[in-house]
Amino acid sequence: MKADTHTPAEIFGAPVRYLVPLFQRPYVWNKQEQWEPLWGDIRTVAEQLLEATNNPEVAPHFLGAIVLEQQWSATAYLPIRHVIDGQQRLTTLQILLDAAQLVAEQHGNAVDAHALQALVVNPRELTQDPDEVFKVWPTNRDQDAFRAAMDNETTVPPELTSSNVAKAHEYFTTQITEWAEPTGDPDKCKRRLTTLTHALSKYLKLVVIDLETGDNAQVIFETLNHRGTPLLAADLIKNLLFQLASGQNENLTDLYEQYWKSFDSDHWRRDIRQGRLHRPYVDVFLNYWLTMRRLHEVASDRIFTDFRDLVRTSELAAWEVMRDLAQDAKVYAGLEKLPWDSPEGTFYYRVISVLEAAVVGPVLLWILRWPEERMPAEERRRALASVESWLVRRMICRLPTKNYNRIVVELLKELDRVGPAAAGSATEAFLATNTANANYWPSDEDVVRAVTTAKIYKELTRGRLRIILEALEDDLRGAWSEYEHCPRGKLTIEHIMPQGWREHWGGDIADTEALRRDGLVQSIGNLTLANGKLNPALSNRPWTDGEAQARGLSGYGKRTLLAQHSVLKLNAEIVGSHIEAWTEEDVKARSLALAARLVRIWSRPQ
Repeated sequence: MKADTHTPAEIFGAPVRYLVPLFQRPYVWNKQEQWEPLWGDIRTVAEQLLEATNNPEVAPHFLGAIVLEQQWSATAYLPIRHVIDGQQRLTTLQILLDAAQLVAEQHGNAVDAHALQALVVNPRELTQDPDEVFKVWPTNRDQDAFRAAMDNETTVPPELTSSNVAKAHEYFTTQITEWAEPTGDPDKCKRRLTTLTHALSKYLKLVVIDLETGDNAQVIFETLNHRGTPLLAADLIKNLLFQLASGQNENLTDLYEQYWKSFDSDHWRRDIRQGRLHRPYVDVFLNYWLTMRRLHEVASDRIFTDFRDLVRTSELAAWEVMRDLAQDAKVYAGLEKLPWDSPEGTFYYRVISVLEAAVVGPVLLWILRWPEERMPAEERRRALASVESWLVRRMICRLPTKNYNRIVVELLKELDRVGPAAAGSATEAFLATNTANANYWPSDEDVVRAVTTAKIYKELTRGRLRIILEALEDDLRGAWSEYEHCPRGKLTIEHIMPQGWREHWGGDIADTEALRRDGLVQSIGNLTLANGKLNPALSNRPWTDGEAQARGLSGYGKRTLLAQHSVLKLNAEIVGSHIEAWTEEDVKARSLALAARLVRIWSRPQ
C-alpha cells in the first residue's frame, strides 16, 4: 500500500467518485462526539488565519486516515475508488464542505462558492447517472438523505430529517452561518467565508492510503477497526461477508436487500441493557447465534473473531451464511413481540426480562427457531418449562449463578445431539440428572424449606418476587377464569400485616417477639399484590373495620378495602378465609400452602 498526506483540495479537486461499499456500516457520527469537536478545530484554524498577517505560519489540522481501493473504470468514465476505511470522516467532510458552499453562495463571494462546489460535485457533463455528480456516495441506507441534504435547491423531506446525514448538514450550516455573522458587516462576513474556504481546502490534512494490487482489503479493514474503535461486531461481520460474496461473484445489492438491510436499521443498532451493561441489540443477537451454532461460550469481545472462524471452517457460501443469519434474526426480533399470554411470551417475560437470565438466550433462540413440524408444540413447552423451573427454583433457594454459561453450552450440545423432535424430554433429563451444587435442580423439599423460612421480601428483588406472586395469581384463576392472566409488571407488592405493624397491630409486644414478627412479615405468606392506587390506602391500617374505628381511623379496615377494591384471586382467598383476624399463625400456614403450589407451578421430575 501507499500512504500520502493530502488536503481536501487534492483529494476532491479532480473529477472522481469515492464509493462507500454497501457492506460498510451506515453513517453514525453524531453532534456530541464528532461534529462539535471537528467544527471547533476547523473554526480555530480559520480564526488563526484571520489573525495572521504576511506569510502566515498556521499549522494545518490533521483529520485522520482513509483507505482507498482503486476500481476499474472504462476510458472517459469517472475514476472510482472504494472507501475501505474512513468513510465516516470522508462523508462528514463532504457534508461540511457542502454546508460551507451553501452559506458562501448565500452570503459570501461567488468565487468561494464556486471553489467549494468544485470540491463537492463533479461536472454534470462527465456523468452518466444523476447520482454520479456527487464525489462521495454513501452506503445504501444513507443515499436518499445524502442526495436531499446536498441539494441546495430543495429542502430535506420530513421523513429524512431524522437521519444523521441530514442532521449533520443542518448542524454545520447553522454553525458556519453563525460564525460568518451575515447580519453584521457584509464585507466582514465575506472575508470570514473566504478564510473558511481557504482553511477547508488547504489547511486540513488526511493520510490517504491507496491499496495496491494484492493488498487484502478485508485484513486491512480488520486491523484498523477491530480494536479500540466504535465499530460494532456486526459492522466487521458485514464487511467480511460481503467481501467474500464479492469474490464469489454474487449480486451484492440483491444480497443486501434480501438478507442484511434490516441489520443497518436503528432498531437493530440500538443499545439494550444486559445486566449492568448496555450492548448493541444486533451484537447480542450475534452472540446468541454464534453460541448456538458453535456450541461453545462466545465472549462479547470475540464475536467477530468467532464468526470469522465459523465462516472459514464452514462449507457454506457467504449467501448461505447470510440467509441463516436473516432467518434466525427474525426469530430473535420476534421475542419482544411474543403474545404475553403464550408459554413463549411468559418465558421471555419471566426469564429474560425479569430474571435477566440472558445467558439462556442461545437456548431460547435454538428452541424457537424450529417450525412445529420439526419440534412439536408440547416438546417446545416442556423444554421452556424445564429451563424456567430450573432457574426459578435455584433463585428461590439462593443457589449460585456463576456457572450458567458452561451449563447452557452443555445443554446446547445435548439438544444438538438429540434434535428438535425430542427437545423437551432432553432438556428435562439433562437438567434433572445434574446433582452438583453449580447445576442442581432443587427438589420440592428444598423449595418448600426455602420458601417457608426465607425473609423473601428482603432477599429477592421486587421484580423477581412479583413474578412469583403473579404466577400464584394465575394458578388460582385457572383455565376457566374470565381474567385468564394476572397483569404483568404493573401491580405492587403489599404486606398484609404491615411492616409498620407497631402502629395498629400490637405495639405492646415484647422485644424478642417483636423481632420475630419483623422477620415474619417479610415472608411470602404475608405478601400479596395490589394496584398502585389501592396500595397507599391500605398502608398500616388494622385488619377489620371495628379495629379501625376503635383506633379513631376514618374509613375501613384493610380486609374490607381488599374485598371491595381488588379483583385478584389472591386477595379474595385471604379475605374470604380470615374474617376476624390476620395472625402470625395465618402467615405461617399461608407460607406453607403457597410453597406447595409453587412446586406444582414450577414442577420438576422426581
